[in-house]
Amino acid sequence: MNRFTAWLPEHVDGRIRVFAWLSFLAQTTIIATGGAVRLSGSGLGCPTWPTCTADSLVPTDELTYHSLIEFGNRLMTGVVGILAAIVVVLLWRLRANRRDLWTLALVVLGGIVAQAIVGGITVWTGLNPFIVGFHYVSSLLLVCVTAAFLARLDTVPGPRERAVPGWYAGLTHATSAVLAISIVFGVLTTGAGPHSGDAEAGRNGFEAELLEHVHAWPGYALLALTVVLVVAAWRLKLPTLGWATVLLAIEVVQVLVGLYQARNGLPPVLVGIHMVLAALTAAAMTLVILRLKRPVHADRPLEASAVAG
Repeated sequence: MNRFTAWLPEHVDGRIRVFAWLSFLAQTTIIATGGAVRLSGSGLGCPTWPTCTADSLVPTDELTYHSLIEFGNRLMTGVVGILAAIVVVLLWRLRANRRDLWTLALVVLGGIVAQAIVGGITVWTGLNPFIVGFHYVSSLLLVCVTAAFLARLDTVPGPRERAVPGWYAGLTHATSAVLAISIVFGVLTTGAGPHSGDAEAGRNGFEAELLEHVHAWPGYALLALTVVLVVAAWRLKLPTLGWATVLLAIEVVQVLVGLYQARNGLPPVLVGIHMVLAALTAAAMTLVILRLKRPVHADRPLEASAVAG
């Protein structure tokens, strides 16, 4: 064993925690910077990929501030990639004992590489709205994976068992499906709206005003279902209560932001906040789902009320 390998953690320590949190924050931040690119009309500020122009890796004097915004978002890809790579390296000696963390870390790193390629395709296709939407959803999923990684840091590895009633687990998964539907319609709504990322970029051809209403319906259903999850978790003292409450709080803010932006001409700043909140909503939903189970060898016995049904 060389000196560097010996320096790597043999258990989950502060180094892993710090870089895991930085990775999560960076994944969330890149959604914000990607939103800034789109909402400022800077999507083609760097007209080629992977270089900014055909002759320059970085923006040139002839380009506008749009180039700086787009190039800044590209630099964030490097940041998230470096942080994800550091997490993988720090887990090297733990890869056998903490296969769950190792797998999640590799998923994040591989996802970032794939995202960079999708970003290039987005530029090459002139900001095709469907590819732009896929690019956003992929980033959102990486936020969820990094959130799951954080949740698993203090979890005992090995077999897990259900820690909630069967009907509650089913309702939670149904709620996550409603969230997915809401996000899909949100992406389609944005793809039909005014924030295309560039004046020359095409739209997806759907009626934006109609999609705004269709997008709202699963949003309200999601809010109602989450209220049920919170109340049930509180009454039954389920382990999902904490994150279900966080999920509900984010959804309330998200609904308020959505209503305000829809009634005030879709101000770019609020649209960007709406995008980030959607990612945080998905991350919180991921954590609620992870709390549906606990290690088989948990210290406290599994209560009958938690597994009934």
